[in-house]
Amino acid sequence: MAAGRDELNRINVFPVPDGDTGTNMCLTLRAVAGALRDLGDGGTRLPLPYVAETMAQASVRGARGNSGMMLSQFLIGFREGIGQRLRASASDLAAAIALGFERLRASLDEPLEGTILTVAREAADEAGRARGESDLRVFMSRIVNRADAALQHTPELLAALKSAGVVDAGAKGFVRLLEGVKRLIEEGHIAQGAVDRLSASTSAAALTEVAAERDYRYCTELMVRSPSLPDPAAVRAALRPHGGSIVVLATGDLLKAHLHTDAPDAVFQLASTWGTLESTKADDMRAQHQALQTRRPIAFVTDTASDLPDELALQYDVGLVPTQLIVEERSYRDRLELTSGEFFRRLRAGLDASTSQPAPQAFTDAYQDAVRAADHVIAIILSSALSGTFANAEAAARRFDPARVTVVDSRSATLGEGLLVVRGVELAAAGWQPDAIVRELQRVRAQSGGFFTVDNLERLVRSGRVGRGRAWLGTKLNLKPVMALTMEGKIEPVGRVRGRNAARQRILELLDRALTPRPRGLRLGIAHGDIPEFAEALRAELVARYRPMQCLVSPVTPVIAAHAGIGAWGVFYQNEDGTNATSTGYDQP
Repeated sequence: MAAGRDELNRINVFPVPDGDTGTNMCLTLRAVAGALRDLGDGGTRLPLPYVAETMAQASVRGARGNSGMMLSQFLIGFREGIGQRLRASASDLAAAIALGFERLRASLDEPLEGTILTVAREAADEAGRARGESDLRVFMSRIVNRADAALQHTPELLAALKSAGVVDAGAKGFVRLLEGVKRLIEEGHIAQGAVDRLSASTSAAALTEVAAERDYRYCTELMVRSPSLPDPAAVRAALRPHGGSIVVLATGDLLKAHLHTDAPDAVFQLASTWGTLESTKADDMRAQHQALQTRRPIAFVTDTASDLPDELALQYDVGLVPTQLIVEERSYRDRLELTSGEFFRRLRAGLDASTSQPAPQAFTDAYQDAVRAADHVIAIILSSALSGTFANAEAAARRFDPARVTVVDSRSATLGEGLLVVRGVELAAAGWQPDAIVRELQRVRAQSGGFFTVDNLERLVRSGRVGRGRAWLGTKLNLKPVMALTMEGKIEPVGRVRGRNAARQRILELLDRALTPRPRGLRLGIAHGDIPEFAEALRAELVARYRPMQCLVSPVTPVIAAHAGIGAWGVFYQNEDGTNATSTGYDQP
């Protein structure tokens, strides 16, 4: 879903052309995937009903937008169809898919053909026809083929789709989900999927006008908790006078509702009578549609070694160019096809991995996507002293007008690179011109840095950065290397200490020295190798000590983890104090 996010957004013209279907479905499924990953590494077999219930509950909490709500309804019905079965045959799955469709259909106040509803019904019908298949690969292949055929027919069922020349975005997202399940069955834990290239230079969502009867201003969502919730049908009836595109789902003591309305406050007041309001949201769809029609002055691109958290990459619409990871002679696109959690599970299982920088074409593709939406592209890239990634980013930029694409050497890695992206996005939002932003990032870069350590030397040995003799001695003596990023973007050892606690103390001493006197404009980032509890505790300590404007915490991306290993961690600081005098004369505060 993440791979097809931008294309789904581009073709999102129904029920309103707000260009966020891909983002909403991606975030919904990301919440599901995160909850399932939290169940463990697969070493212990968990009961199927428990896993299905975890999936359903996470989908309710994480459901975003009209499409995400509809997808969540299907997953809730699927879970109900699984029941208490510990194993599921094709016949059992067919029954669960059928119940998923029924739950989806029942949740809609205005069920329309040509949407997810059509594709889900056709998938459920084919599942019923294939219920006798003994091979689940054949079972899923039949479902995907039928669903895709239904998807191609959606423009004939909805005039808005036919006029725009696109298939329904939500329906296409649903097909992508089914395709992912099919690849999972056929290929194992990680299934390679192609990124949808944007098929046109213009956005169908941007060119489509909102139908008068659907021209509400706010996409509104709310979540209510109560031991005695009203029936979803009663909720839909109560919401009907307030707007349209109503979807209501309920599971256990939790109810979530979505509708388009001009009066979100009145809707929230109504919902408060049903129970405790846990969350509310009201997005201005007219503003979203106007933004689609207006080119952004500046778009940002970075590589996945920046460790920029997914939610920020989505929020800032940053183009991520994946580095290549090779595991057991198979290549994966970093973060897109192999997440940090999955990669750490593979490391714990003893699998080896190597890395390869993105090809120039990967950057060319990212730049092409960015220039469609913005007048200028700023790419902030992994330190040229650490990788050939920067050289490839520059080579790709030479294929474009120099006035359109600028490549910045972060002279850093992981969140040292990611924090520069965040600062660049903020400057662009404040109205800074591209060359002024680049100069400011270079100034900030020169007074920023980071320190990190690894828990063991195994990964450094495998990558050729440490000899086996030194590693053996270091392991015997429990020595932990402490390293720093230099102003030139190189990694330099600054000491060796004995034990994890000593490494932590040494890094905090180095950080304190670097941040004396205390900067007022300070951002911090903590990157870690699958040690989230340690990282959160460290974040709390650093926030209390330095009061930064921002402190990001992120697991290192698989490509970084391939060299640093489990238990590695680092702290990156970005000192934004001072001003860039050469930036005067530009439209900035």
